Amino acid sequence: MRVFFIGFGQAGGKLVDMFLAQDRKLGSTSFRGIVINTARTDLMGIKNIPMEDRLLIGQTMVKGHGVGTDNVTGAKVAADEIDTIISAIDRRGTHDIDAFVVCAGLGGGTGSGGSPVLCRHLKRIYREPVYAVGVIPAPEEGRLYSLNAARSLSTLVNEADNVIVFDNSAWKNDGESVKSAYERLNEEIVRRFGVLFRAGEVSKYGVGEMVVDSSEIINTLRGGGISSVGYAISEAIPMAKNGGKSSSKKDNNGGLLSGILGKKEKKAEPHVDIASGEDKSAKIIGLVRRAMLGRLTLPCDYSTAERALVLVAGPPSELDRKGVEKSKSWVEENIAGVEVRGGDYPVDSGYVAAVVLLATIGDAPRIRELMELAKEAKEEVVRSRERSHTAMFEDGVDPLFE
Repeated sequence: MRVFFIGFGQAGGKLVDMFLAQDRKLGSTSFRGIVINTARTDLMGIKNIPMEDRLLIGQTMVKGHGVGTDNVTGAKVAADEIDTIISAIDRRGTHDIDAFVVCAGLGGGTGSGGSPVLCRHLKRIYREPVYAVGVIPAPEEGRLYSLNAARSLSTLVNEADNVIVFDNSAWKNDGESVKSAYERLNEEIVRRFGVLFRAGEVSKYGVGEMVVDSSEIINTLRGGGISSVGYAISEAIPMAKNGGKSSSKKDNNGGLLSGILGKKEKKAEPHVDIASGEDKSAKIIGLVRRAMLGRLTLPCDYSTAERALVLVAGPPSELDRKGVEKSKSWVEENIAGVEVRGGDYPVDSGYVAAVVLLATIGDAPRIRELMELAKEAKEEVVRSRERSHTAMFEDGVDPLFE
């Protein structure tokens, strides 16, 4: 799938930077992108995107200092400079892409306000689908950020073809520094979508027996609303030696999972019996169950999903057709809809990974909580405006002038 990424704001810019770094590491040209910000310093922190693809907007309004977590100003700046943004996208080339993906943190100002504006105009101008990857803040980050995220997400679901949500609060680890926490969260996002968006690429093993191409992903996401992604990984089952060499021997050319997950390297082992088809089938079913029932990008009630996509990636010897088909059947039994697509993606790796995309989710407690926090924050803002902050100066002393 050829994807044009647009990183809006600091969080979105860092995500796109990592997507393009992964693309470069794998020697691929599937991804291209630009980053947009109102703060000059945020753009300087980007490492893998050339300067001509870093766009600073709103200079006449905020002078390169950002919008100060004010997403109303962020939306206004994006609307005022939409022609400049579209020109930068066209300059990068859009004739051969399959989809736009707008990445943004929804709790701040620039990405939170600007991403819905950009999605609206991309849908108006281009025929390709426009998706958003939105990162929502944890409750303890503050009610202002929850209010921003709620307003942005409520607008974004109406402007993008689908919004894939990543919840920071579900992925926190105690004792982490801010820098390492955000780097780990970004890696989790890029790992999942890196496997998903590359499905169908021709590797040295050719294509899968049950190919998942861009049209499968597009049809899964076509219902709109919000979506979540599950992921699980396991080491490949050891195979019998072939001519004294392990079947998972390191290849100097690398591969998808080696670039994303790290390739398993093993010393020569004593003889092991070749895993049976039933073992491989059970392994795949177990992986898919772990992906769907484990930690999703957005914790939700998976039984309310309207559509799903199941992708299993790994060495060809591990990709059991029966296991993939049984996994799809199991997912279909556990979601609200009946549209479950899926397939395999053969890559050079010592690991097997399963990705489950749950599309158009009907119920997510975390989103309800976010909306409640936003409602409380809005009421507090109104009360704050009504309170007089000059009462202590009103009695006893005349002002210098009226």
